[in-house]
Amino acid sequence: MRRLMNPRWIAAALVILALAGACVELGRWQLHRLDSRKSHNGITRTNLAAPPAPLAEIVGPQRVVGEQHDWRTAVVTGRYDASKQVVLRYRNVDDRPGFEIVTPLLLSDGTAVLVDRGFLPRQGAELAPSNIPAVPSGEVTVTGRLRRSERGGNTTGGTPSDGTARLINGPEFAKALGLNLYDGYLTVEQQVPANDPAFRGFPGPQIDNGPHFFYALQWFFFALMALGGLIYFSRRDVTEARSEPDDSLPSATKSDESQRSTADS
Repeated sequence: MRRLMNPRWIAAALVILALAGACVELGRWQLHRLDSRKSHNGITRTNLAAPPAPLAEIVGPQRVVGEQHDWRTAVVTGRYDASKQVVLRYRNVDDRPGFEIVTPLLLSDGTAVLVDRGFLPRQGAELAPSNIPAVPSGEVTVTGRLRRSERGGNTTGGTPSDGTARLINGPEFAKALGLNLYDGYLTVEQQVPANDPAFRGFPGPQIDNGPHFFYALQWFFFALMALGGLIYFSRRDVTEARSEPDDSLPSATKSDESQRSTADS
């Protein structure tokens, strides 16, 4: 039993228990993410099925596109401001690289909303689109899907620089372009006058549960492996300790026991 009371063994056992506990918590975290994804999928299905409605009616006076508005179809009328157009770099649609063209749509109440007019596939190794379709002149009515502002952690990809950016972020664009923008944007589904045919549309949302359930099972399995290994090696050490002679007995006692064993034989 002294082996089990060895400080190194105790430290190793504590580390294994801590790792098992961490694996359990990671598994629970994955299950929490699964619940969140299921909830978001429900909102997405509801929004996709909802009829088109005016932008201001959907979003309200706060002008923030939240999770509850994601993928809802909104209708808005205004005039494009081509002078503040932004090219989105490093974008991909159906695994094809290219660019997206985001143009502010100025509304009659003095606000504006960012409109992602569409995707332009990259031609060869070009770093910028060689030809950007012109915006329609005059009043335009856009029917499109509402999307939340994109955020990239601590990166500055949402801040336009020299007419380009990597993310579409309403507040960051507002500061750079000097506009009173909605926090969020629209992807064009229909437009009057019609959108330029050079633009490609965007795929719909992925509505699935993702890999979170299987990741949770993996973490729980790792926790069981850690606990199983601790139990196995503990039992083995106990068995080996019982089979070893007890060094704590006095030497005279060991000699007497040896002599008794010889006499009995």
